[in-house]
Amino acid sequence: MERLNSELYLQNCYIMKENERLRKKAQLLNEENQQLLFELKQKLSKSKNPNGSNKGNNNNNEMMGHDLNLCSSSSNPKP
Repeated sequence: MERLNSELYLQNCYIMKENERLRKKAQLLNEENQQLLFELKQKLSKSKNPNGSNKGNNNNNEMMGHDLNLCSSSSNPKP
């Protein structure tokens, strides 16, 4: 019984270390995603004409903006 507890304890330690490693990786990926999203939004805002209309397809850019909002709200990992 004590041997089984020791094995389970070691497995638990390994799982906790792996979870922490994955949590850190997820945080780095989220930060990278937020930076890329920021840069994309800047490029999209620069592509607008001074009168407020977009160059190119207006509907496509509006849909893209909507998708960007979804990405930014869903990319925050839960602690």
